[in-house]
Amino acid sequence: MPEGAWSCSDCRAGKKPHYKQIVWVKLGNYRWWPAEICNPRLVPSNIQSLRHDIGDFPVFFFGSHDYYWINQGRVFPYVENDKNFVTGQININKTFKKALEEAARRFQELKAQRESREALEQERNSRKPPPYKFIKSNKPVGKVQMHVADLSEIQRCNCRPSDDHPCSLNSQCLNRMLQYECHPQVCPAGDSCENQCFSKRLYAETEVVKTDDRGWGLKTNQVLRKGDFVTEYVGEVIDSEECQQRIKRAQENHDRVIDAGPKGNSSRFINHSCSPNCETQKWTVNGDVRIGLFALCDIEADTELTFNYNMHCVGNRRTTCNCGSDNCSGFLGVQPTSAVVMEKEEKARNAKLKPKKRKLRLEGKHAHEYFCFCCGEGGELVMCDRKDCPKAYHLLCLNLTKPPYGRWECPWHDCSVCGVPASSLCDFCPRSFCREHEVGALTPSSLEGRPCCSSHNPVSPLDSNSSSTQLRHSALSPVRVKEELEPEPGKPATE
Repeated sequence: MPEGAWSCSDCRAGKKPHYKQIVWVKLGNYRWWPAEICNPRLVPSNIQSLRHDIGDFPVFFFGSHDYYWINQGRVFPYVENDKNFVTGQININKTFKKALEEAARRFQELKAQRESREALEQERNSRKPPPYKFIKSNKPVGKVQMHVADLSEIQRCNCRPSDDHPCSLNSQCLNRMLQYECHPQVCPAGDSCENQCFSKRLYAETEVVKTDDRGWGLKTNQVLRKGDFVTEYVGEVIDSEECQQRIKRAQENHDRVIDAGPKGNSSRFINHSCSPNCETQKWTVNGDVRIGLFALCDIEADTELTFNYNMHCVGNRRTTCNCGSDNCSGFLGVQPTSAVVMEKEEKARNAKLKPKKRKLRLEGKHAHEYFCFCCGEGGELVMCDRKDCPKAYHLLCLNLTKPPYGRWECPWHDCSVCGVPASSLCDFCPRSFCREHEVGALTPSSLEGRPCCSSHNPVSPLDSNSSSTQLRHSALSPVRVKEELEPEPGKPATE
């Protein structure tokens, strides 16, 4: 037993029970009994008048059809197929058997209602993009200042009005080479200048479309040539302080960021790709820095536009990439395969030109696994910060509603029985054991003798029958439904 006060993983994560939830209830010396949490306003008046404390809520017992007020400490979530745990038991009275059947039917009914609502919401969302406020130009937020240059400070190019397409992509315009947009009052080419795409909003014809597996995207309705200006990335310009308030973990060191989430233009729908057909460029327009998207290659009409987000993983979360490119890295923020090869080749060439230096090993750097250690699926993962531990998990598999902040170590390193640092680990799930509880807990498996716990078959420990769903509740949440053989609960309150 844990010493002192102890809280389960749901309470530590701030997870609360909710109305119309099926739960197991422990009442006095009676066995755990299936019940449904009720809204206090919807129970009979005599039940409402019963004495209860703040935080208590009424439950409806299946089988006996009684009501009672209970608190969170005496309930445990019911999960699918929980009624099967009594299979093979004897001395199960009729009322409890009836309660199990009613709870299973009600659970499936509520599950069907929830899935129907989710399908309806998904179908509604698929008709149009998520709402946002359209803006034509960047909007500063908070303390951010937008820079406006004096005309005397704006760089002047050497183009002439008589040139063919002055200041164009194929010209020798100095401003274009330095990624400066010409100013209409300063450029010697005057009205013939073709380097004012940002100011004049000379965007390509595009259309927001629904993709098969990446939500909404943006496609071009016209042919684009390599180097053509596609559109400007427009949104709210925020500083690091505002960024931290929005995403709670920014580390930009006073850099400015353009956030096109709540406000922006159609560029906010452009998806990521490890083999993009567009790229972002920083241009100076009238003294201020703006972001434009330019074609990396010739693009045919009716083609989806993409660019590489070049995200850096902040904290210990990682998001799956679904771009489908041949060189896809698998996760946002991870370099594509071809880029890695090119980087290695470039380093090899540079090494021949420079004297060799002794490389220092960076401590604490290690690669993480791409799949959840509990369920084996990919997706958005939380990664262990312990040195040399490659394990990663889904938030749901950890029974967490929010990602952990700061340094976090996964449950694989703590004893599943008492929570103290573990000395023996199961190689196939997060269960682990301290020296006191490791005797007989692990068995050598057929896979190179790797240790496995009782949740796996030593002959085939990777078999899907070793349910990862069961592991989430057994390894990461020590509370279990007790199988006692006491009689049914009395009728503490009747209608």
